[in-house]
Formats: sequence, C-alpha cells, structure tokens
Amino acid sequence: MNKLPSIWKLAIAIVTCEITGLASAIISNAGMNHWFQTLEKPSWNPPSYLFGPVWTLLYLLMGLSFWLVWTAKVPEWNKRNAYLIFGCQLFLNFWWSIIFFKYHSPSFAFIDIVLMVITILLTIFVFAKFSKIAAWLLVPYISWVTFASILNYTIWMLNRN
Repeated sequence: MNKLPSIWKLAIAIVTCEITGLASAIISNAGMNHWFQTLEKPSWNPPSYLFGPVWTLLYLLMGLSFWLVWTAKVPEWNKRNAYLIFGCQLFLNFWWSIIFFKYHSPSFAFIDIVLMVITILLTIFVFAKFSKIAAWLLVPYISWVTFASILNYTIWMLNRN
C-alpha cells in the first residue's frame, strides 16, 4: 500500500482541526448568541471580533503540530499515545463552545476547559518526544486556553444565581 504523501497529511491535519472548530461554532451558534450578550463580563474580556481570527490561527498551529508528529520518522506504534491524547484535547475543544454557548453552562464548560488544559499540556509533552517544533507550536494554544479558562471561571462567578 502506498503511503499518503506528506502534503496530503498536512492538508488532512489542518482541515481536521479547522473543521472541528467550525463545526463546534456552528452547533453552538456562538456568533449569534444573545444569551452571552446578557452576561456580566470582566473589563478584560476581549472583544468578540478577536475570537474568530485567534481560533483560526490556533487550529492552523494545531494542525501543523499534529502533522509534524504524524510525519516524524518514528514507527507509527510509538505515536499512538500522542495521537490519542491529541484527539482527546480536540474532542474537549469541540465540546467547550457547545456546553458554554448552546447549553448556557459556564460551570460545566469550566470543567471541560480544565480537562482541556490538562490534555493540551500532555499533548505538548508527548509531542516533544517526536518534534520540539510540534510542541512549541502548541504554546500559543495552551496560553490562550489558560486565559480562556480564567475568563470562563470569572464569567461563571459573576453570573451565579
């Protein structure tokens, strides 16, 4: 069987990450969520127009990072845990917007995002075994998600009933 060329792996990795984010946004209806507009937010809450471009870039970096591990000259069986952990963080990422925006649950979204922070950190450490660049490409992602988790918690606390 022919191996998939690296350029196709790159496309698959990036498109998978970008589609995950797009699907989550569509399902959660985040762009047109009137509930969110009514919430009390901290003064340091970023403007809404910033989230789309930031997440688009972060999904691109995630895809590049995954591609570097996928194409690393290491037997595939050595990379299975890395793939699994990456998949877990992507799964948690997918659900966060849905839990927060669609189901209006900052408390459960906070649980999800804390688990996401943990799995992103694990992904960074595991990816570093195969590619230091792949690990470093995830630093903006963990930074943004850590900030988002603090924001999530603050919004939850400001709007408790």
